[in-house]
Amino acid sequence: MKILIVGNGGREHALLWKLRRDAPAAEFFITLGNGGTAPLARSVPIPPTDAPALASWAAGEGIDLTVVGPEAPLAAGIVDQFASHGLAAFGPTRAAAAIEASKAYAKELMRRAGVPTAGFERFTDFEAAERYILSRGGPMVVKASGLAAGKGAVVCDDEREAVDAARAMLVGNAFGAAGREVIVEERMEGEELSVFALCDGERALLMLPSQDHKRIGVGDTGPNTGGMGAYAPVSIADDALLRRVHDEIFLPTLAALRTDGHPFRGLLYAGLMLTADGPKVVEFNARFGDPETQVVLPLLASSLLDPLLEIAQGGTLAGAALDWRPAHALATVLAAGGYPGAYRSGDPVEIPAWIEEDDDVIVFHAGTRSEGGRLLTAGGRVLAVTAVAPTLAAAAARSREAADAIQFEGKYFRNDIGARELARRAGAA
Repeated sequence: MKILIVGNGGREHALLWKLRRDAPAAEFFITLGNGGTAPLARSVPIPPTDAPALASWAAGEGIDLTVVGPEAPLAAGIVDQFASHGLAAFGPTRAAAAIEASKAYAKELMRRAGVPTAGFERFTDFEAAERYILSRGGPMVVKASGLAAGKGAVVCDDEREAVDAARAMLVGNAFGAAGREVIVEERMEGEELSVFALCDGERALLMLPSQDHKRIGVGDTGPNTGGMGAYAPVSIADDALLRRVHDEIFLPTLAALRTDGHPFRGLLYAGLMLTADGPKVVEFNARFGDPETQVVLPLLASSLLDPLLEIAQGGTLAGAALDWRPAHALATVLAAGGYPGAYRSGDPVEIPAWIEEDDDVIVFHAGTRSEGGRLLTAGGRVLAVTAVAPTLAAAAARSREAADAIQFEGKYFRNDIGARELARRAGAA
């Protein structure tokens, strides 16, 4: 069997890591790759966004399954392109991926479907947005409607901050085309939760819930990033809550997409806020999240390949189930100096041998490259250091020990990933 992974970041490294365990005899390929994927898969010198070239290459190579990691290729229609060549690709079509590519579309779909989410208005004109913000007042969130690499949401404490955020997007072109339309929505209060669901267009098979840490600073301070760490499972996401998420969020959303003529087959990721009124959708993503994937997949005891192949080949998830390890996982992201702004690149990375030899510590590479036998930094988020242990406290301690031991110039990481959960568990004990 031949499997292609599209993408070259930490999420793709995690997908490759898990799928190799599911199919050790398979031959693996990855677009461009990074310093961590090099020993695991053959690098394909075609960018993830060049769908026509990738589809032609995959057809010629006889690829049996393609798994698309990043949002940009999905939004550009890579799955449609592969389908035109008769190739099985895991991920939604371009039309279905609009649930992530256009926050305006996603919000309108949720409103029509009765899916709980924050109240909102959408704008393409700054003056109109400013009038609305000033009339509304109070805390709110301003979001670029398009794809902005996880950094397009600005959480504002008051109308002044919200006006500044809208001006930066609509006038200052802060997020380019992604910010030509903005969403201004109420600011919800509560804990955030990430829930992945494997979807066959009608059914949703929920995966283990996790919690991401978006802010750059300790204590959830500073600007949003692509994610500074994550952990799983989350104790407040009990069976009753997940049934509610399945029934009130995923199923109506899938039904609405079918009604629009865009059945969603792939991985639908609901970013939720657990409010006093119940779970509400912050955003949908049309693919696995990063760094949540790096803590969810190490806990998956059953096959990931089987449901991905079933969905990609047009099959059904009826009767499918997932088995999970009775353990905890926590990932600490190591970022380059300056991230999420301008960051350093090209610095040597040193990973001690004891980390590489520890089966319960997995270093997923995101922004690295190999050059002349050396591992170098090549991105804002460089590594995700995941530890698996019987308790979250043990996983946190091991992840931070390894994060501290890995060396590169300008290294930065948060030492409080999972702090809220650890405090909750300590209180319960």
